Formats: sequence, C-alpha cells, structure tokens
Amino acid sequence: MPMVCTLLVAFLVTVVPQAGKPPQGKPVQGQPAAAAPQPAPAAPTPAPGNPVVVVSTSLGDITLELFKDRAPVSVENFLQYAREGFYEGTIFHRVKADFMIQGGGFTPEMVEKPTRPPIQNEATNGLKNARGTLAMARTRALRSATSQFYINVVDNRRLDHTGYSPDEFGYAVFGRVLSGMDVVDKIAAVATTRKGDHDDVPETPVLITKVSIQPTP
Repeated sequence: MPMVCTLLVAFLVTVVPQAGKPPQGKPVQGQPAAAAPQPAPAAPTPAPGNPVVVVSTSLGDITLELFKDRAPVSVENFLQYAREGFYEGTIFHRVKADFMIQGGGFTPEMVEKPTRPPIQNEATNGLKNARGTLAMARTRALRSATSQFYINVVDNRRLDHTGYSPDEFGYAVFGRVLSGMDVVDKIAAVATTRKGDHDDVPETPVLITKVSIQPTP
C-alpha cells in the first residue's frame, strides 16, 4: 500500500501545472486564447517630390508632409520660415481639443513676431480640412496668411472652400501629419486660459523648439 501511495503522489506532481501558469501551449479553461500580436500600422508614405519636415515641440515631434504639388505657394512660404529659423522659440498659442492647434507666430510672452508680407490663399486647391491636415491660419481677410499654421484635430469641413465670399472661401490646406498625431492630440488636450486678448492659450507654453527639413530621398 505505501508503494501505491508513493506512485500516486509522484504522478500528481508530474501532471499538475505550477500555480498561476497554464500548461504550455493551452489556454486556461474558461478564458479565451490570447490573440496573436498585431503589427503596428505603417506610417503614411509621402508622395515623390513632396518635402517632409519635423516640428519638434516641448511635448514631442510631429512629422509633416507638405503638398508641394497642390499648394506650392503655401509650402514654399512655410519652408522659407523654417530655413530662417523663424519658428524656433514660437509656441502653439491657440489650442482646442474639438477643433485644432494653431502656432508659429507668437513667443511664450504672447508677443507676435514680425513676418514677411501675406501670401496667396490656396484654399481653392481641393484639399479638405480633415483630421491630421496642416493649413494656413489667417484673419478674416482672404489674403492675410503669413507664418501661422494650424493642424486639424477633427474634420473641420466648415473651413473648406465652398465659394468666393469671405465666409465661403475657406482656409488653405498644404500638408498632413505623417507621424506624431498622438503629440497633436496631447497638445490639444492641455489646460488653457485667457491671456490678454487671446483665448485658448495653453497655461504652460507648448514650445516649438525646431522645424527640421528632411533630406529628399
């Protein structure tokens, strides 16, 4: 009899898995099998000939494709400011989580930097103000865009070109986010306040530290 008990104990030790660990290669009873890990979606690929820039901010990097083929004036204007180092030390001075983030014109002290003359409004290029697109900011005057730009956080179709009156002409889209949309959303979610005549200003400045033009492949 003792020999039978000894063999039984040895058998149980062999087949019972370690506490907390299912038998190798089998799901735990009552729980679904773990899904195989899915590969991360590939980043969009820029069209041949379109410049790519990296906007480095105090909250992370945003990589942008500029639509040189669809908005050549706006793209060259942005690149010229970037080459001059104009954007370094400016901030995202207006952010709204359900709208867009706007920057490229003010210092952390909310002093507007002097710019070159306004450029042509290319809102008639057929590009839409969809989430993740880059567009030129302006005043109510149709041809008033200079250095300031914005990135759409949601689809803002009311900003698209629909006609030729001041309320219908729209805002010129000239690029899109290739990577870093999580950074855009992070910027859009920061706490804001009113400073002087400006609403929706981040309480803690979101600084643009550099705009780097990437080598063309």
